Amino acid sequence: MKPKLKALVYNFSGFVILFLAFRFGLLYLFPDQYLVMLLISVVAASALSPKFGMVTEKGEQRVKMKWFLLKGVRDVT
Repeated sequence: MKPKLKALVYNFSGFVILFLAFRFGLLYLFPDQYLVMLLISVVAASALSPKFGMVTEKGEQRVKMKWFLLKGVRDVT
């Protein structure tokens, strides 16, 4: 799999996992306000999910990750 596609898949999977966790958690606590909780879940998941990107270092393509819980940029592959 190409590094650019791998970064896209990692970004999507990280967002989906956090979105579903926030969605079901908030809708369990506040079942009446469905649309508001979906919007809050989208914003929270996009802000808190790790960000992946493809960079070229020394002629080699690598996938890097940046997340607010981890200090600095981490090498994924």
